[in-house]
Formats: sequence, C-alpha cells, structure tokens
Amino acid sequence: MTISVNTKSGRWLVTSVFMAVLLLFSTLLAKPALAVQSDENPQVTQLLEDARGQAAVLSKDADEMEALTRSDVSWQSHAYMLDKIKEDVNNLGRTAEKLQAARDSASPWQQQAIDRMMPLLKDLAANTTAAINHLRENQIRPATGSYTEYLKENTETAHELSNMISSFVQYGEERAKLEKLEQKLEIASK
Repeated sequence: MTISVNTKSGRWLVTSVFMAVLLLFSTLLAKPALAVQSDENPQVTQLLEDARGQAAVLSKDADEMEALTRSDVSWQSHAYMLDKIKEDVNNLGRTAEKLQAARDSASPWQQQAIDRMMPLLKDLAANTTAAINHLRENQIRPATGSYTEYLKENTETAHELSNMISSFVQYGEERAKLEKLEQKLEIASK
C-alpha cells in the first residue's frame, strides 16, 4: 500500500498515526496476560473442605445406622448410633453457620454450594429429630414403621449432601488448577 503525502503536515500526520498504531500493538503484544484474580474466598474454600469431611463421616454413620434396621439389635444400640448421627449433623450445622456468615464475601459458585447444602442439612436435622422422638416412644421395637423410613431418608439425604459438597470442592480445586495454568501460559480469561 502506497501513501503519497506532499506536505510536511501530511507526513507528520501519517507518521503520528503510524507511531500511535505501532505503540498500541507493541503494548498489546508485549503486555503479559493479566493475572487471573480468583474471586474465591479462601475462608469459604476451607469451610467447604471441612464440610466435605464432615458430610463424608455423616454419610458413613447414616449407612451404619440404617444397617441396624436389618439386624436384631437393642434400642440402646439405635440410641447410640442416633447420638452419633445427631452429633454429625450438629458439627456440619456449625460449619454451615460459618458458611452462611461468610456467604456475602463468597464467589458465586461458593454461594451456590452454600445455598444448595442448607435445605439438605435442614432435612437431615428434621429426620434425625423425628427418628430420636420415635425411638423414645418405641424402645421395644425401634426398627419398624416410620422409624425405618426416617433412617432411609437420612441415608439418602446424607449421601446426596456428601456428594454435592464433594463435587463443589472438586470444582473449586479444578478451577484453581485451570487458573494457574492460564497464568503459566499467559492466557487472558474473560
């Protein structure tokens, strides 16, 4: 492409435009990709990791609790396991309270994890309370009627909660790996 400019001011204008374009491109090319700033709250990340471990323990204990309904054990054995379940739910509830308190400073995916775990935790607490009340009223044959349904539902909900929290934590870990890789390769993410 040929540009013919006959005046000094015309040459100056072409040179200025050329220099501005050259400066713009050199700035864009020489500038490394912006470091990806994670919007995750590290405190929430740690609390979700804690919740994952607590939910796994709850899930295992719920399996053991439900297994008692298929054997001929005393109501005291049921009471002991229900106390463990109650403590598991309470531990997870304390972590959930901390997550709720930090929710406003959490990233969108962390907020979604918190929002999804709360109804499941409430269901677990309600079913555990119902099972405890049923056991108090029916100490002779605790493994019958609605009691077994409470335990079955608790087991299913505990598994769902554990899997959900674990999936969110895994998502956060994979996202962090991706961000590090983007930084290493100097890829700007949008």
